[in-house]
Amino acid sequence: MNTAIITGGTGAIGTALVEEFAKDYCVIFTYRTNAQTAEELRDRYGAVPVKCDLAEPDAYKALEPYSGNCGLLINNAGISQIKLFGDTTDEDWAAMTAVNYTSPALLTREVTRGMIRRHSGCVINISSVWGVHGASCEVAYSAAKAGLIGFTKALAKELGPSGIRVNCIAPGVIDSPMNGHLSDGEMRELIDSTPLMRLGKPADVAHAARFFEQNGFTTGQVLGVDGGFY
Repeated sequence: MNTAIITGGTGAIGTALVEEFAKDYCVIFTYRTNAQTAEELRDRYGAVPVKCDLAEPDAYKALEPYSGNCGLLINNAGISQIKLFGDTTDEDWAAMTAVNYTSPALLTREVTRGMIRRHSGCVINISSVWGVHGASCEVAYSAAKAGLIGFTKALAKELGPSGIRVNCIAPGVIDSPMNGHLSDGEMRELIDSTPLMRLGKPADVAHAARFFEQNGFTTGQVLGVDGGFY
């Protein structure tokens, strides 16, 4: 069975991704603190949890035992922050960049070495609608997610001749704890601004990832899973 690596596997979207791809992959997933959900995913789907903090510079090395046989990499782990740019500290900026941009790049570099040797593979990066359009008071987050989109497009061109596809998903407002900081009024406003008039579901993102995994002639693309928000 092929190996899939999914970062941030215990979050709402991550859990949906593990559930989707455990059907036909040996799934390795990372988590930082949520050991209970990690154990549940292990017991339910046979997925293998790897505890690591992707904010650390060499965190990707925890996945080295699995990277050589990885045929599918989904860079899903992410953190967000609501803060005026003028109030953003050096530490804030470093954390946003480390988890949302640098860590996916370093892990992808490690995993694609094996993909290049096998002349096949699929990388899917989870960005954000704010990485495409930007968001006030989320400058650090938007910048890091925009960087992930540029990384996706450039790497797709570089690795295409090696038979490797690199694509990106830009979710809109998804029903997940990451949006727990928003008030009921703010959530209602976002729903009202979405033509489909609902929040996205984690499974919506997982299904988009399945599309990229299955479509062998699609690379360098950014798919908005946002209910028509933009």
